[in-house]
Amino acid sequence: MGSALRVGLVGYGVGGAIFHAPLIAAHPSLRLDAVVTANPQRQQQVRAEHADAAVVDDMDALLAREPDLVVIASPNRTHVELATAALDAGLPVVVDKPFTPTSVEGRQLIEHAAAKGQLLTVFQNRRWDNDMRTVRRLLDDGELGRVHRFESRFERWSPMPKPTWRDSGGAEDVAGVLYDLGSHLIDQALQLFGPVAAVYAEIDCRRDGVRADDDSFIALTHANGVRSHLWMSKVAAQQGPRFRVLGDAATFTKYGLDPQEAELRAGRLPVDDTWGREPEEMWGVLGVGDEVRRVPSEAGDYPAFYDGVVAALRDGAPPPVDPADAVAALDIIAAASRSAAEITVDRLL
Repeated sequence: MGSALRVGLVGYGVGGAIFHAPLIAAHPSLRLDAVVTANPQRQQQVRAEHADAAVVDDMDALLAREPDLVVIASPNRTHVELATAALDAGLPVVVDKPFTPTSVEGRQLIEHAAAKGQLLTVFQNRRWDNDMRTVRRLLDDGELGRVHRFESRFERWSPMPKPTWRDSGGAEDVAGVLYDLGSHLIDQALQLFGPVAAVYAEIDCRRDGVRADDDSFIALTHANGVRSHLWMSKVAAQQGPRFRVLGDAATFTKYGLDPQEAELRAGRLPVDDTWGREPEEMWGVLGVGDEVRRVPSEAGDYPAFYDGVVAALRDGAPPPVDPADAVAALDIIAAASRSAAEITVDRLL
């Protein structure tokens, strides 16, 4: 197997602390070598949660340690600059979603990685959600028949904005639910149903004081005719189904979120085969009308992403997420923004 790859993690907010650091620490082929954060409270948090990892103030100090891999989990607006610095240092890079602010920057970063001969991939972890994996299984097994509509939601109830860039930031911060939650929903739709031919969107700021969208909807028409309806909101006091997939043979409906984020927030690590599993009462239902049955959920598998990173670095396997997929999602986000800005309405009153 060889010695563990030393990982430098940039950022220790939600992405770094809740997702990346635990997954890296639990992986047998990876070692969390250092974390970049200048925030004193987060520095203390790193020392408490990952005592063997060094804490450094900036990217230069991290690069001086010559890690084997750099993971960028910093604020969205910094992704391009920091990923470029790591690539220039001759290091492979994982970038959290959203990959870059624009698809133009995404393509440029991909070209830069290719020129440097380095791995570049994007942390689209929701590909390994239990419900996403279950839908893929049902599609592969043909249980839904020919699908004509895919409904997907990430809805939360957070009526009071938080004083963070995610809630209070603007376009310069690459903030808002379209980038944050939409990056996942769009990626899942593309993975399941392929390229998109048309985009319609409604993008709104509902809460006082916010400058970035907190309640948005996107309708995608895929090239194969499937329509994906995607909702993302921080002002949903009651949540709709996480997935509803309508086919000509049956419909699949699933409520509730994949359990892995909650497990990571609770401090649990993916170290055994009980990881990512949910109780039967949370399983989705498949069928027609009242003739439905519960469908066992596939286990969620976030560790598979870093399995793919290790395989790419050690064995030359393809990256677990092709960054070109993230660029395709960014093209859709841009199209959604244009749609919402240019929409015309026939007013009846």
